[in-house]
Amino acid sequence: MTLLKSLAALGMAVAFAVPAQAAMPEQPSIKVTTIDGKSFDLAAQRGHWVIVNYWATWCVPCIKEMPDISKFVSDHKDKVAAIGLAYEDSDKADIQAFVAKHPVSYPIAQVTLDQPLKDFDEPRGLPTTWLIGPDGKVAKRFVGPVTEASLGQAIGLGK
Repeated sequence: MTLLKSLAALGMAVAFAVPAQAAMPEQPSIKVTTIDGKSFDLAAQRGHWVIVNYWATWCVPCIKEMPDISKFVSDHKDKVAAIGLAYEDSDKADIQAFVAKHPVSYPIAQVTLDQPLKDFDEPRGLPTTWLIGPDGKVAKRFVGPVTEASLGQAIGLGK
């Protein structure tokens, strides 16, 4: 019994010694400057669904999903907004040139690997998309590409 108590005490000591990763808040915040110099504040989007899409210029599935996200936002602009977060350490000019070749209907900002957004879990793969509900709470997380259909289904807007 003494050995069992010792092991339990050791387990508790180890558990408290290892730093725990903070959980993503129920209502995350984003305040970023887009690549065209405008500001984007997630809190200002309350009342709308918001697609928060992490992507990179080198990510083929990311590039493939961008037109679907763009069309979905355009088709539902009274209910849906989006922010594209280029998650890479490229020069801002390279991201601007990429977006000029692959235009979208939503703002794009850059998030560098050394300064991730504090309220969002670091993506484990790209693309990663969070769907934020009109109440500002995380409604769904997608790992991998999204489509108009998958976004519509998650929001309940059909296609």
